[in-house]
Order: sequence, then C-alpha cells, then structure tokens
Amino acid sequence: MSYLIKSLVVTLSLLITTSVFAANTSYYGSKFHGKRTASGSIFNMHSLTAAHKTLPFGTKVRVTNNKTKQSVIVKITDRGPFIRGRILDLSKAAASKINCQLCTTSLKVLSYGDGKYRRQ
Repeated sequence: MSYLIKSLVVTLSLLITTSVFAANTSYYGSKFHGKRTASGSIFNMHSLTAAHKTLPFGTKVRVTNNKTKQSVIVKITDRGPFIRGRILDLSKAAASKINCQLCTTSLKVLSYGDGKYRRQ
C-alpha cells in the first residue's frame, strides 16, 4: 500500500472515530531551524508548530502532556516524526510550554487545515 493511501486511511479513520488520541511525542529544534518544511513554510523552532505524518497542513491541534496536564495549541506544518512509536514532533517552543522532550501526550484536533503547500 502506498504512503499516500496509508495516510488517507489513517486520516479518515481519525476523522470518523475520534478527535482525541494519546501518543508518544518528541521535539525538534536547532538542527532544522531555518529550513523549509514539507508544507513549504520555513521552520522556526520558536513558533508553536508541529510535524505529523498524516494530518493536513494547517490543522490546529491541542497537545496535552499527560503527566503535567500542561497544554499548547500547535499548527501542523511538517511531516514526521520518522521514529517508530512516535506520532508528533513539536517545535522546541511548543515542547518547552508543556515540559516535553519525550513524553506521552493527548492530541485533540481543533480544526482541520486545507493541506495546501505554501511557500513563504
């Protein structure tokens, strides 16, 4: 099954079932700062953004650290993480707000983006 079909299946199943799910979350920062993301925007580790494998670009998600109960709202601008068992990569700023380097989080989709590629 191609990556695109898998992505569509996962996204549709999330839309149909629930908008809240738990997952392992990590962050990425200085190594990618200033580089172009999969959505076409320039990654800024100081902004509240995240990478997800299948959610459409522009989707807004509330991410809550299950241990500390702190939450942050991020915008999906990139693809990833590409490490088995993880579902979300937060920008360094977003990870700092919820005290998460590698943690278990709950994700709640607040609004779905249009998924369009944007060159800034």
